[in-house]
Amino acid sequence: MDRKHPLREIVRMQKSGIARGIYSACTANDYVIEAVMERALKRNEYVLIEATANQVNQFGGYTGMTPEDFKEFVYTIAKKVDFPVDMIILGGDHLGPLTWKNEKSAEAMEKAVELVRQYVLAGFTKIHIDTSMHLGDDDKGKRLDTEIIAERGAVLCSEAEKAFAQLKEANPNAVQPVYVVGSEVPIPGGSQEEDEGIQVTKVEDFEDTVETFKKAFLKHNLHSAWENVVAIVVQPGVEFGDETIHEYNRESARELCNALRKYPNLVFEGHSTDYQTAEALKQMVEDGIAILKVGPALTFALREGLFALNHIENELFRYNPDIQLSNFINVLDDCMGKNPEYWKNHYHGNGSKIRIARKYSLSDRCRYYLPIKEVRESLELMISNLRSTTIPLTLISAFMPLQYRKIRNGLLKNDPEALLKDRIVDCIDDYIYAVTPDITLENARCK
Repeated sequence: MDRKHPLREIVRMQKSGIARGIYSACTANDYVIEAVMERALKRNEYVLIEATANQVNQFGGYTGMTPEDFKEFVYTIAKKVDFPVDMIILGGDHLGPLTWKNEKSAEAMEKAVELVRQYVLAGFTKIHIDTSMHLGDDDKGKRLDTEIIAERGAVLCSEAEKAFAQLKEANPNAVQPVYVVGSEVPIPGGSQEEDEGIQVTKVEDFEDTVETFKKAFLKHNLHSAWENVVAIVVQPGVEFGDETIHEYNRESARELCNALRKYPNLVFEGHSTDYQTAEALKQMVEDGIAILKVGPALTFALREGLFALNHIENELFRYNPDIQLSNFINVLDDCMGKNPEYWKNHYHGNGSKIRIARKYSLSDRCRYYLPIKEVRESLELMISNLRSTTIPLTLISAFMPLQYRKIRNGLLKNDPEALLKDRIVDCIDDYIYAVTPDITLENARCK
């Protein structure tokens, strides 16, 4: 008997009036993934972990990982924390020609087809098909027609179905992928300009997207695949930039969310939900935005934890000649300064403003530099230094006050990596509250 995809149960509950959702951790950071899994273990819940096309692809992406590599990376972490792999949902985010958008459409789509094929063969079962961008030979002077977007999306879905049939032959227990489509997709990683206007998707545009994609899928004989489309990406009015957060406004999104009711098999997927308040996230799920994508906010919390530990390390060992300090904050910033590739399009202004943004921006471009050898070695040295002693509670209180309270209440171990992961949990718990029906924020934050 074929296993039912867990996201189908979320759609069913939504349509029966139960405000159930799931958050998607869009990250390739091992500490974040550990924190996500360890938190889910305590609640016996699925985790949804997604890789983005420019992050993980057939050429390695900026992580150096193929889809198969990423799966093994996640499964290795699962083994470390004793998390059951059958409770892991792997997702592919923005799968399409995004990474090759400056190439001609034929070449870009050829690479996108192979991208989708590799994700499905690797066992990813949540496939976000994103063909919303102009390609090299498209007319950038006008809006890309929804028909073109849908046609390209159907081509990619057709390849996904072929790949799954191949996977099913080798593994009869393989879970049928579900699909997410939609043309109103926020820029991955947050907006690049502070003054970018955010407009809620119009009802007519949402309905046109559904009908146009359905028509394209049926044209390509993807009838069963269309039944496996569980969500549409829309812009419900949330986004973030370097220093700004566009808060969810339930009234502004009401007309759009009401329009979802006529589609019994669909929910909304919300991108760039990072930094929304817990209450705003809860409202989003109640309004049918059942899949909440989060990425930079998780590594932002990680970065805050790393900086706090570095301050503690400095206070403990600054005058100890036998201890080599990690200088983590400076090492990270030096690497970012020497290689601006990953932040130059996001941070603007004078030198002082850019210097602050490199360390503290909501866009959190720091995450691109954490895997660099010098940064990783500095991080490991910092953890080693802090483990050579018992961190005084007074310093934890000064730099990580929420974690201090948990230690005092017997809920958290006084260990640098435990402190670090729990700082990420501060963010995760807002999402647990949002996606879980009939739970208070206080209960969501209880271990």
